[in-house]
Amino acid sequence: MRLNHILPVLIFLVLSLIPLSSNGEQKDNENLTADNRLQLLFDSEWQARLDRFPEFAQRQGDYRQISKLTDVSEQAQLDWLKTTKEFLAKLSLIESKSLSSEYQINYAIFKQQLVNRKRNLEFKDYQIPFLADSGFHTQIARLPSTTEFKKLEDFENYLARLTQVPNYFSQNVANMNAGLARGFSMPKVVMTGFTDVLRSQLTSDVTESGFYAPFKKLPTSIDKEQELKLIEKAKHVISNVVIPEFEQLAEYFEKHYIPATKTSLGAFKFPSGEDYYQHKIVQYTTGRLTAKQIHQIGLSEVARIRAEMEQIILDVEFKGSFAEFLKFLRESEQFYADTPEELLKEAAYIAKKMDGQLPKFFTKLPRQPYSVDPVPDSIAPKYTTGRYVSAPLDSNRAGAYWVNTYALDKRPLYVLESLTLHEAVPGHHLQIALNQELESLPNFRRYSYISAFGEGWALYCEKLGIEAGFYKDPYSQFGRLSYEMWRAARLVIDTGIHAFGWTREQSIELLEKNSALSKHNIRTEVDRYISWPGQALSYKLGELKIIELRARAEERLGDLFDIRLFHDAILANGSIPLDILELQMDQFIEEELKKAQAN
Repeated sequence: MRLNHILPVLIFLVLSLIPLSSNGEQKDNENLTADNRLQLLFDSEWQARLDRFPEFAQRQGDYRQISKLTDVSEQAQLDWLKTTKEFLAKLSLIESKSLSSEYQINYAIFKQQLVNRKRNLEFKDYQIPFLADSGFHTQIARLPSTTEFKKLEDFENYLARLTQVPNYFSQNVANMNAGLARGFSMPKVVMTGFTDVLRSQLTSDVTESGFYAPFKKLPTSIDKEQELKLIEKAKHVISNVVIPEFEQLAEYFEKHYIPATKTSLGAFKFPSGEDYYQHKIVQYTTGRLTAKQIHQIGLSEVARIRAEMEQIILDVEFKGSFAEFLKFLRESEQFYADTPEELLKEAAYIAKKMDGQLPKFFTKLPRQPYSVDPVPDSIAPKYTTGRYVSAPLDSNRAGAYWVNTYALDKRPLYVLESLTLHEAVPGHHLQIALNQELESLPNFRRYSYISAFGEGWALYCEKLGIEAGFYKDPYSQFGRLSYEMWRAARLVIDTGIHAFGWTREQSIELLEKNSALSKHNIRTEVDRYISWPGQALSYKLGELKIIELRARAEERLGDLFDIRLFHDAILANGSIPLDILELQMDQFIEEELKKAQAN
């Protein structure tokens, strides 16, 4: 869906100037329904997002600022905070009880988004603009793959963006320095090897740079003279602007930032740290549980899953302890691919096998395809084991299921079924691609991602694989339980680190003793939890809620329960907070009962 860029601007002006407008204009506005007035606010705020973030706007088909990078300066952040507060103030003028039931849900989600954004800006989250495995620098490195190149203008706009990298990096550095000054920085322990990713962008041969890749095959619409000028400019910009900036950034981290970072791990050590972490809990789980409550849920889940894992060890008649069985899984060559291609082919086979099972579990499937690709070499060493990378619906590329092929002896095949069902189908790709097709939703919902819902759904899909005919091998079943243990342990580790002072060693030990994850993967993941407070909580808490809702539906509907309709209903309204999901699924149950009575 293409956006009308003029209408939202006019809407914004109308909303902003209502107190100053004539009596006639005020009367016209008063004649609007509450739903209409709220929709006007949605549209104007959406336009503000497009104006604020050029890269995001590009993904939505708005190319007005295609040659720009986002302004991340302190002043721009303060301006965005002011704008966010203004939208919250306007939202407060609309009485939610006067809205239709659909718009009451929109109101609640919109308010939650604005409040989360306001609090993140007030906590100055932007002063740590990266995680252990990614960040502002990797976003720049991905520009060649996230930019569409069809005509001369596309290449020129791309180069214009690259010329802004020095300013973009300097703004982020200024923010990081401000964070250092107030004790708000990334913990030193997760920074090991961080600059390897930056230095991977350095090359003496500009034509071997990833930034030059788009120029190796230019469209035939570009004539020879234009081609020569374009290539000359590309070589100049990449070799004299981009590569030196990555080198300077690596030196900044090595000589200034990393030596000055904090040695403590937990978010509770930040300024206003306890409030900050509780905010992150709310943001990522959409619930109001405390760190202590979540920690206890995690311990309970760890114990339950451990018992199921021990039963498998008994079933395969392994002669040895739990620790010895884990050692056997981690070290036996039979469980590992010999080449990156073999790992990718196995992942692709599992994905295609699940494609064939989807009609048994859904009546609505997305039209967008997905690919199975390796994690880019430049970020693979510090990257997680797999990830889903979405694509706009009208893009010339598909969604992508990334599989990490770095260190093959640390990528066991017995967890590949779980990983694939989580990241591809019926997990992230199916959910996100369907979400983008919900044209009836306001844009702020259609293109948003609520972690507790999305990650909870993807983890639920791992267990759904049992019903779909996966995990026939006891080792892959043990691998599935290892992945579930991984997410249960996150509840313990994330709260342990960020609320109760756990060490990195404690966290690693919990996973090493209770899962068959490789030790390399465990360390990478623990560093991710340290660098990203709260996010790791969303998976298990979201999954538990969906399992609870399914059990409720099965109990109340009995023989009327249709797993396809249940899944359709879960995904029907896009990415939503768990409390709203519960209300909507209760409504689904009531509607199914009424249908049965009517028949």
